[in-house]
Amino acid sequence: MTALDLIVSDEISVPRPEHATAPDIQHHWCERPGCGKDAGWGFAKPKQAPHWFCFEHRGDGETYL
Repeated sequence: MTALDLIVSDEISVPRPEHATAPDIQHHWCERPGCGKDAGWGFAKPKQAPHWFCFEHRGDGETYL
């Protein structure tokens, strides 16, 4: 088996432990009503709680700056 075989394989596999989310890592979800996607863009003024949005709705976060 070569490295290429591993890349194009259609076998179902469980992620390796090194690819699992580490403890204490927080996941954020988009705050746009009805969205619920993974949010990577956080917006907040200093000393205020952040608001999180996905790529598609990141423009909504500008109101929190």
